[in-house]
Amino acid sequence: MSNINEVSCCSSNSPKQQKQLHVAIIGSGSGAFACAIKAAEGGARVTIIEGADVIGGCCVNVGCVPSKILIRAAQLAHQQRDNPFDGLENNHPQISRSLLVHQQTSRVEELRGAKYESILEKNPALSLIKGYARFKDESTLLIKKLDGSVEELHADRILIATGSTPTIPPINGLADTPYWTSTEALFSEETPNNLIVIGSSVVALEIAQAYARLGSSVTVLARHTLLYSEDSLLGEKLTECFEKEGIRVLNNTQASNVSHDGSQFSLDTNEGTLKAEKLLISTGRHANTDHLGLESVGIETEKNGVIVVNEKMETSKANIYAAGDCSNMPQCVYVAAAAGSRAGINMTGGDTKLDLSTMPAVIFTDPQVATVGVNEEQAIKDGFDVISRVLDMENVPRALANFETDGFIKLVADKPTGKIIGAQILAHEGGELIQSTALAICNNMTVDDLAGQLFPYLTMVEGLKLCAQTFSKDVSELSCCAG
Repeated sequence: MSNINEVSCCSSNSPKQQKQLHVAIIGSGSGAFACAIKAAEGGARVTIIEGADVIGGCCVNVGCVPSKILIRAAQLAHQQRDNPFDGLENNHPQISRSLLVHQQTSRVEELRGAKYESILEKNPALSLIKGYARFKDESTLLIKKLDGSVEELHADRILIATGSTPTIPPINGLADTPYWTSTEALFSEETPNNLIVIGSSVVALEIAQAYARLGSSVTVLARHTLLYSEDSLLGEKLTECFEKEGIRVLNNTQASNVSHDGSQFSLDTNEGTLKAEKLLISTGRHANTDHLGLESVGIETEKNGVIVVNEKMETSKANIYAAGDCSNMPQCVYVAAAAGSRAGINMTGGDTKLDLSTMPAVIFTDPQVATVGVNEEQAIKDGFDVISRVLDMENVPRALANFETDGFIKLVADKPTGKIIGAQILAHEGGELIQSTALAICNNMTVDDLAGQLFPYLTMVEGLKLCAQTFSKDVSELSCCAG
């Protein structure tokens, strides 16, 4: 085709440059940049291809960073309005969403500049092409640039790191309404009087609680129950915490029709008609793989378009790798970065794998949900003879001192050996506890090993020791330092 400009792997005839490996990366998020850095360290020349206006992917731009800023601001507003100490007077917080969004956007731009743009500028092995890529063959990409021209790019290794996009359920009438996805919710400069959230997992629950704490009346519609895929106790107890804050949770509820009259939404559900000023759709995300032409090169995908990779991040085609949300791995930014890093190593002659058996996960509600390993139900299905214990947070001295005793710590162990194989935590700052449990599992520690460790008194993480001790004793009868 006449408007294709060929870009070869080497632009010079020098022997050294002809031998230099060329890596092409589709996408510019955390997985892409982790791969680019490692591949460059391995001696490769790297071309990053990105069609969006800005680089950096979901996490820094419209995901982790802005959401955690919003969540923290909302938490401080909530603590002003309702604190647990008798001697501190509650006050109605004065909230300016426009100022919060401005500060949030400034920090996003700062981090994008420091962690993505500056790396691209400073590393001579990295270059960027703005455009959308699709496969011509197993070593060639066609890149449609923003001016409409097409470049043909040849590479020795290719990484697919195109991320994911919010999935919109096929609810009658929904497409014709101005519903929010998480992006609109995170950057809205107004707080609606009332908000309906369709969704019952990570993003839905984080944003629902944040808006409730900023002053919205919030209703959550869960097709099953909150956190349906996790240990049932997590969803049950988090629901109690939400309802205590005034968040309405409707379990086993679905909308059959959505309409908007210009000022408010109306939802027909099996619990009756619900109305709200704003509607957030947060029912998961799907892989951005539809327009890559994967079928032309025979890359194996699952039914939902997710690319199948092995522990080395290799796809079903030699020299083509994938990482991040577009692959069949957990949709966590640190998993994407770890996968991209390992792909970059393997592309340049290394041999490394990604082990997800002790992957910790955190949901930034308040109290936070933190998990690692397997839950009790999964362990039984996997053939373990299981023993578990649940410690209510009211047994943790630091939680008592904070007057924040919501939640629990649950440890799951293999009964014959006593080895810890999983943990589920619902606790204020629970995310700060989970990595210690991950390290315990990774190092094959038993509940007795954990119970015998020294933990500093009046820390939340001391709760792990206390929970481990409940396998053999009544912690209510221990002295204050759980010795």
